[in-house]
Amino acid sequence: MAIRLGSPITVQADRTIWLETRHPGYEQARDALARFADLERSAGPVHVYRITPLSVWNAAALGLTAEAILADLEQLSGGHVPETLRQDIQTWMARYGRFRLEMENGRLWLVSDDPALLAWMLNQSVVAPFLRTDRGAPMEGRVEVEPWARGHLKQALLYLGYPVEDMAGYIEGARLDLHLRSTSRATGEPFRLRPYQEEAVEAFLRAGSGVVLLPCGAGKTIVGLGVMARLRTATLIIATSTVAARQWIAELLDKTDLSPDWVGEYTGHRKQIRPVTVTTYQILTHRPRRDFEEDLLRQFPHFRLFNALDWGLIIYDEVHLLPAPVFRITAQLQARRRLGLTATLVREDGLEREVFALIGPKRYEAPWRELEAHGWIAAAECHEIRVPMEPEDRLRYATAEESERYRLAATNRAKERVVRQLLEKHVEDSVLIIGQYLDQLERIARAIHVPLITGRTPVAERERLFDQLRRGEIRRLVISRVGNFAIDLPDANVLIQVSGTFGSRQEEAQRLGRILRPKRNGVLAHFYTLVTRDTVDQDYAARRQLFLVEQGYRYEILEAEELSAYHPAVVDVAARYRALPGTHPDGEGSSSHEPGSMG
Repeated sequence: MAIRLGSPITVQADRTIWLETRHPGYEQARDALARFADLERSAGPVHVYRITPLSVWNAAALGLTAEAILADLEQLSGGHVPETLRQDIQTWMARYGRFRLEMENGRLWLVSDDPALLAWMLNQSVVAPFLRTDRGAPMEGRVEVEPWARGHLKQALLYLGYPVEDMAGYIEGARLDLHLRSTSRATGEPFRLRPYQEEAVEAFLRAGSGVVLLPCGAGKTIVGLGVMARLRTATLIIATSTVAARQWIAELLDKTDLSPDWVGEYTGHRKQIRPVTVTTYQILTHRPRRDFEEDLLRQFPHFRLFNALDWGLIIYDEVHLLPAPVFRITAQLQARRRLGLTATLVREDGLEREVFALIGPKRYEAPWRELEAHGWIAAAECHEIRVPMEPEDRLRYATAEESERYRLAATNRAKERVVRQLLEKHVEDSVLIIGQYLDQLERIARAIHVPLITGRTPVAERERLFDQLRRGEIRRLVISRVGNFAIDLPDANVLIQVSGTFGSRQEEAQRLGRILRPKRNGVLAHFYTLVTRDTVDQDYAARRQLFLVEQGYRYEILEAEELSAYHPAVVDVAARYRALPGTHPDGEGSSSHEPGSMG
């Protein structure tokens, strides 16, 4: 179907929306669609979005109405919105909050203003185990819920198409006297939350549970500290790795008045339980025995940590990575406030609904490009470099089994030559080289004489190498997937991705995030992804890029043969930063120690 020249979008009856990227109204339309639709694919000059029940319910949680969504679609499409989609949006939006969970005198009730709807729900077998049908009746507008079933009931009703508004409240947890410092303990520099971080804290506190979305480098950790300082309750923080856990601890000790005795590390190295305890998904899901156990505490003994203290807040860092066992225990923790932090809610396993039901809906989201425009994250350019295969490798690829083709394309040896060329062009820059396959990374590290960090690298060695890169003692580091998350490398400004996890959109976003922390000199960040031309590697790369395209990033496509004559833009953006809030008067961008910069 042809795109109408007069409007940036075409709305289809199958709930997809085609956005014309060359239209003058592209950016306005992209920003509007991001609030209530998901980018599904990028088809050349056309981006295809889809409206789903979950995208509408997340919009509802942010305060949007069906009327507001339809008004945007009307304006952007020139009035061409199919009636079936109008009805879908109105129906989905009307279902948000039709059921409510309320607490009265210590008893949990499922409440609805529609007796017929409540009667229908009582006849659904998936919810029956969670209700006390002898307590309450449809005509009374409510039915009692088993105390342990708060999360399970929300999951069941969400899958029936009725997201529950949880108004049952939360336990306060053990009191914790915590305040934010006005200056960094380590540097003495002023510290305060940035305006958008304050907004994120307020949005979360109004609800008590849910997800805050911020780009890597925009200060998700600082939002967590802000919430803790307002609630002043014992807090359990779950991070992605021991390195990430220790970065949380460093930030807690640097930017709050907590003493080390009040902050514990519960990892494979230490088992400290204190009023603020930082653990990892890996240790929580460790299973000493592989035989099947119904009892979660027997199957995953470290889950006892969830009951070790009277937690009033649980923070799930990188919540989009939440493993299935942690979902199961979280279903039983609905009386505790839950804060999810992430750059993207995209899950390649399709379990975004579980995050919505058990952690909570999206409570705050800041567009990446908007934060970049204000100087809160580094300006970045994305480049896709298409690399040919040597003839003999091409033949192997053509005759390989389907299951082996991606590996052959992703580990194309010709990429190593391109890595060398890029390093020559970025001699003075701080460069990360990241990939999926260890044999490929080992070859590259040996060839360019650069340290390699993998999952087998001891934590102390990882921290030493990261610290050397921060201090400028080394300028190059090769790193496996362990570098995807929560590594604070403020001056890294070039990332070369030699291979990725198939079509993982979340991974692409996290990897770009490694170089988005504002630079002291305002230097431009460069993200290079190397893909093997005309293979499944190129196809998967297009899918990986979807989330960043939705955030407003454009990938410059280059052929490897063009690289010798290619000079990436060297943009002095320091002058542009001088007038921006939160930057130094001498024009330098925010450093890693400035207010709210830790991601």
